[in-house]
Amino acid sequence: MAAEVARAAGAEVDLFDRMGSVGRKFLIAGKGGLNLTHSDPFETFTARYGVRQPEIARWLRGFDADALREWARGLGVDTFVGSSGRVFPIDLKAAPLLRGWVRRLRASGVRFHMHHDWRGWDQSGALRFVHEGEERRVAADAVVLTLGGGSWPVLGSDGRWVAPLEQRGVDVAPLAPANCGFDVAWSEHFAKRHAGQPVKPVVLEWRCADGSPTRRQGEFVISANGVEGSLIYAFSAQLRDAIATHGATEIRLDLAPGRELERLARELARPRGHRSLSEHWRRHAGIEGVKAGLLYEVLAKDEREDSARVAAAIKSLPLTLLRPRPLDEAISTAGGVRFDALDEHLMLRALPGVFCAGEMIDWEAPTGGYLLTACFASGRIAGAGAASWLAATTSDPHVSPRRNDP
Repeated sequence: MAAEVARAAGAEVDLFDRMGSVGRKFLIAGKGGLNLTHSDPFETFTARYGVRQPEIARWLRGFDADALREWARGLGVDTFVGSSGRVFPIDLKAAPLLRGWVRRLRASGVRFHMHHDWRGWDQSGALRFVHEGEERRVAADAVVLTLGGGSWPVLGSDGRWVAPLEQRGVDVAPLAPANCGFDVAWSEHFAKRHAGQPVKPVVLEWRCADGSPTRRQGEFVISANGVEGSLIYAFSAQLRDAIATHGATEIRLDLAPGRELERLARELARPRGHRSLSEHWRRHAGIEGVKAGLLYEVLAKDEREDSARVAAAIKSLPLTLLRPRPLDEAISTAGGVRFDALDEHLMLRALPGVFCAGEMIDWEAPTGGYLLTACFASGRIAGAGAASWLAATTSDPHVSPRRNDP
């Protein structure tokens, strides 16, 4: 997107990519159906960015969800709004959109250079790349870095850019997993029996430091190590930060949304007769499979015989989350170049003429098209900023276009 905008403004543009083809993570994002953006009203949409809402809202005022859908339409890709409010291409695929985009960029004059692994700058300020085992140096009058986070090393986003930027005085917040799973100390029996199984429908409740609860209904998946999936990802930023502060955090699960506690207690208090406990829970509470497994995992043996205690656990089952899963397992990355290190055009204050965009900046968002939309919007700002920088340095002989030199 940065290349498209800069080229449209008249700049000569070369695009370097570590991989053999562009847009690898974009294609992965569309593997199960490309969730391009979301149909939320603007204020609801921008609220998804949490503490970075003011900054991301500014990006999106220049290129919002509707603008993104119109842009896709210009590439021959119509979109539709799904039942969840998410926006998808009609054919759900990412590849046709990416192919059309690359064709248009090439036709406009953007030059692509694959298998170029960026390694920072040399002493003269030239960009250093490793290409086919050999070092290549490229002089540029303006640079846009869109190097991703650190959560997809297999696709090139491994966070190695942090050191070269920090060495040049750029303030970078430590990279951390976002939209990630969390470890739970499952018993070996539970993990072996239920790993990979979805828990649905369920309501997850988490209490902030001030004790105020946040609740959301959805589903998640039991993993061999803990929990993951969309409902967990929706809370991942708060859960991760709480664990960093307190060493662990607790969530509560309502395993029977729509059933009142009193009714559950009354039904479970009925005589069990010769039926097994699991069959009794299934008949009178609708609890079976992985949900029953969770009750067995959390409740002590004597507690399982107490109908009131079981009913309370069904409506508010505690799970202790120990730590987030490693960064390279996360869907996306928190941390990155701090906003204070950037000007309004996303140019690095410490490196005039060098711009940043996308996930390498210190913001995060839940899945649902919010990540992609903000990445696109930031790319447009950075591309326009680079083109403006070039125009200014070309027209003013007193301004050096190479002010990123040591």
